[in-house]
Amino acid sequence: MIQLSQTKVNKVSSSRLESVDFDNLPFGKVFSDHMLVLNYKDGKWDQGEITPFDHLRISPATLVFHYGQAIFEGMKAEKGPNGSVLMFRPMLNIRRFNKSAVRLAMPEIPENIFLDKLTELLDIDRNWVPTHEGASLYIRPFMYASDEFIGVQASKTYKFIIFTCPVGPYYANPVSVHIEDHYTRAVSGGTGFAKAAGNYAATLYPALLAKEKGFDQILWTDAAEHKYIQEIGTMNVFFIIDGKVVTPELNDCILNGTTRQTIIELFKSEGYTVEERPISKQEIFECYDKGILEDSFGAGTAAVIIPISKLSNGERVIELPSIESRKHSIAIKEKMISMKRGLIADPNNWIIKV
Repeated sequence: MIQLSQTKVNKVSSSRLESVDFDNLPFGKVFSDHMLVLNYKDGKWDQGEITPFDHLRISPATLVFHYGQAIFEGMKAEKGPNGSVLMFRPMLNIRRFNKSAVRLAMPEIPENIFLDKLTELLDIDRNWVPTHEGASLYIRPFMYASDEFIGVQASKTYKFIIFTCPVGPYYANPVSVHIEDHYTRAVSGGTGFAKAAGNYAATLYPALLAKEKGFDQILWTDAAEHKYIQEIGTMNVFFIIDGKVVTPELNDCILNGTTRQTIIELFKSEGYTVEERPISKQEIFECYDKGILEDSFGAGTAAVIIPISKLSNGERVIELPSIESRKHSIAIKEKMISMKRGLIADPNNWIIKV
């Protein structure tokens, strides 16, 4: 256990909280009063500072702009009973953040430092956590290479920042999804399992093409054959086939989502058979034709669980069952949300209270 150093705190002179319309929260456009900043230099992290949320002053020569050393995470906090602030399984995100850091030759942040600094930030901005149904406080930790140097090498200095924003639902409606069979998100041996900023940059153009065809998201397939399902652009993917819950098995091309892992554990606890295995796009359409494709949904921190309304590949488009009929995923979503808000028992100690 690494000894914690005291965080410097510089609070805002006047909060912007009263100017926020919590009844109409967009996603990712309203920011809380404060942010946490830590700097890495000479092989160690400094004590960090909590400051008013503000712009960064940064050199054009900063290494991240040129070689892409940048990672991030997505987390949430909820307002629980009696005004408590609740984080859901934050250690999974912290460990994934450090796994991403290792893959991009960046320094890890000791888990206890990450959690304690985050908790301190949330405590200061606890009034920013929404109480409205469907709303939450989104948490964005990120790290970038901060050397002012033009040369292809790992940076020697880094900046780690956490800011938060009150948000409404990421998706207002079920999503339509295009199964991609030309462009590639991730390859074996690459960075697909990491929350690396560059992974998302490479998906933006194909996503625009999908939107032009009338689809909300892309379902990525393997790079070698474009045969096997991997994940959706902003979340993992699940199918319910003939009563069984099926999701692609993890490999170094698929992000190990906290929501994904939780869904698997909750379904198993309810007695469902859960299969983590390769799933081909051919299997999906064959199951639909047989009438045994009962449900498909995306799963992620931002979206939680969002139904997929239709799937397309090539010239074929299939309409999935009505949202009302998807009792299995609806029940799991309601259970997860209730657990996150502290409204039902937490037998696995997934909740950390601030």
